[in-house]
Amino acid sequence: MTEALIASIKACRLCEEKGLLSHGANPVIQLSRQSKILIAGQAPGLKVHQSGIPFDDASGDRLRQWLGVDKNCFYDDELFAIVPMGFCYPGKASSGDLAPTKECAHQWRSRVLDFLQDIELTILIGQYAQAWHLQRLPTQTFESVTDTVRNWPCYQPAIFPLPHPSPRNNIWLKKNPWFEQDVIPQLQQCVAKVLQQSRSHT
Repeated sequence: MTEALIASIKACRLCEEKGLLSHGANPVIQLSRQSKILIAGQAPGLKVHQSGIPFDDASGDRLRQWLGVDKNCFYDDELFAIVPMGFCYPGKASSGDLAPTKECAHQWRSRVLDFLQDIELTILIGQYAQAWHLQRLPTQTFESVTDTVRNWPCYQPAIFPLPHPSPRNNIWLKKNPWFEQDVIPQLQQCVAKVLQQSRSHT
């Protein structure tokens, strides 16, 4: 079942056929029926597009540091599902990368989330993932990523919003030292709790 879903996603060429991908299609995801933590990000960057490995870049290094996990843990699909809003690299914009294509979420997202029945914690990275997921909840929403992240307790225990770990966000991190001082320790506790519970059941 997992292999069939991944194969279907890997074979998707919807956005490529519509001319929406400057570098062509190469869907990058990681998931398993047993996944416990869902990482919902934006879309692969160029380096990840080329390697086919999710978060195989500087953003991934920082994200793993934030989560308090190493690569072996991060790339264990029975622990982490990595399902960005767009599965393919959308191309370059004037500042950073283009937004993930909307077609991807319309085509795949509900189907993938229905498949992931054992998710205990969903980590929402950046504005696109937060907008899609949080608007479907009967909880308070905030106008900016900064306010959403600052008010992370509103979404506990099932959801944890984060800014994007890209080096392009270094200025944001310097302007908001409370994030790494106060929020990251709480994030690491949440992740460690889920991982500990998962390991105790194996």
